[in-house]
Amino acid sequence: MFIYKLISYILHPLLFSFFGSFLYLYLTPKHIVKQQEYIILLIVFVSTYIVPILMLALLKRVNMIQDYHLRTIDERKFPILFFIMLSFLLGRAMLGIQIADLLAFSFFGVAFALSFTYLFFNINIKTSLHMLGIGGIIGFVMVMSYEYHLNFTSLLSGLFLLAGLIGVSRLSLNAHRPKEIYLGFLLGLVSQFLSFQVYQNI
Repeated sequence: MFIYKLISYILHPLLFSFFGSFLYLYLTPKHIVKQQEYIILLIVFVSTYIVPILMLALLKRVNMIQDYHLRTIDERKFPILFFIMLSFLLGRAMLGIQIADLLAFSFFGVAFALSFTYLFFNINIKTSLHMLGIGGIIGFVMVMSYEYHLNFTSLLSGLFLLAGLIGVSRLSLNAHRPKEIYLGFLLGLVSQFLSFQVYQNI
């Protein structure tokens, strides 16, 4: 049980946006100077990790959530709406500086996936955010592979194994039902493909 909790903490959903941004800047052909890369990573880390943690701490202080695990659908509603807005604003900001357009659209993909996650609350489905995150990373790596004609087979194999580990961990901890695991993964994956389609047609 300890190992499953450790996996869930280390691979927390809040970290996936940073991981995706790092992979994009590290793996794709260099078209951004190092200083700009560091600034982008810092902005993404503060916006998608530090700010949400502070927001959760505030919600806990005012008794809007019991703890940081957000076990119930009601506890997830406001944080999900907050992260939808945050992902959209990050995407818009990156489009504005015009140096990381593909990464910008990956954030729009995250906002899209989370919007559907929120809609599923209405039918009592608590989509796995862990699986949505790893699904999004896998989808984005596939998009990068296609866009830049790079072979990421080994990386994708490792990410799929990681996705399996995360899924098993979430099920073993009784955090989700199997359909919520699969749905989270598919939402994360498909949203990146849809976002890329929009990117190609603008």
